Amino acid sequence: MDLDPRQYEHVSISDGDVRKVVLSYLVHNCFNETAEAFIACTGMKKPLDYPVEMEKRKLIFRFALEGNALKAIELTKELAPNLLEENKDLHFDLLSLHFVDLVRSRKCTEALEFAQNQLTPFGKVQKYVGKLEDFMALLAYEEPEKSPMFHLLSLDFRQNVADGINRAILAHSNLPCYSSMERLVQQTTVVRQYLEQELGKDGPPPFSLKAFMKS
Repeated sequence: MDLDPRQYEHVSISDGDVRKVVLSYLVHNCFNETAEAFIACTGMKKPLDYPVEMEKRKLIFRFALEGNALKAIELTKELAPNLLEENKDLHFDLLSLHFVDLVRSRKCTEALEFAQNQLTPFGKVQKYVGKLEDFMALLAYEEPEKSPMFHLLSLDFRQNVADGINRAILAHSNLPCYSSMERLVQQTTVVRQYLEQELGKDGPPPFSLKAFMKS
């Protein structure tokens, strides 16, 4: 059983705060037109830190999600100079995404040449060695989609890379890496976990967003 709604129905939440949470989600996820319409129909004032490069960030996210990593890299260098030089993990993920796209397209020779020129230097750093081995192992299979590393070819992998670059660009612009809505859910989850540990069976059950949405 979840918390009885009567325990929190009396808590007052201002409409202004709710609108800010919604706008934060729209801006974070690059829903530019929807955000502009939301501001107009609610009469909100546009925040001082309202991003002006949302469309370009949206393009970068889309290119990464589609597996067009080279275009995502190009636009990232325009929007956030030095970001990829400073964030080697992100740069590695994007280069790996291009390698995977070549493998998926059965351009194995091109993929091998790209790996030798662009990915091999990362092998000097221990934390990348295991990842490189997994990526290179894709070349050993005629049908990499059926290999033990099939997840590297999945939409989930591209989604993770796209989310990562979106958060990195926001941080580079001194904006929150997560939307207010995400942070509320994160904090709620942690608080409920803490209460469960402290109070045991007398405490509330662990927070489940899925269960809450059904309540």
